[in-house]
Amino acid sequence: MAGVDQLARWFAGLSERERRIVQAGAALVPVLLVIGVLLPLDRSVAQAHERLAKKRNDLAWMLGVAPELAASPQPPSAAGESLLVIVDRSARESGLAGSLAGSEPAGPGGLSLRLQKAPFDTLIAWLARLSQQNGIRVDSATIDSAGAPGLVNAAVVLRTG
Repeated sequence: MAGVDQLARWFAGLSERERRIVQAGAALVPVLLVIGVLLPLDRSVAQAHERLAKKRNDLAWMLGVAPELAASPQPPSAAGESLLVIVDRSARESGLAGSLAGSEPAGPGGLSLRLQKAPFDTLIAWLARLSQQNGIRVDSATIDSAGAPGLVNAAVVLRTG
């Protein structure tokens, strides 16, 4: 209570003009709080709800299409060629042959590759093309920056089917 009495005495000791300024300031604080904090917060919550609704719609669409995609046949690999032959040929066609640093078998139907200083965009396009044209999927991949912008070092395990 002593704090309130002290504040009341301080306020009473102000001139009429100073009291009006303090009262106007006290009235503006809630307005500034609403405008500066609550409205932006409300706006960001509304945007988050919109993003969530869009993601739910996307998920519903994906779940609806999943059975159709699962039932579709996988593209055949090129004329019974081995995975190594397909990967080597397509890497040369994509301009990645110089980046291939080594390969080794990774179990049945698998091939582990190491690429050094490969252009990232070319690497991703090549992996997508392998999947679409030959039914080869990426089992795992580790991609790290190679220092220069756009170049990466990658370890990729590919599998047929």
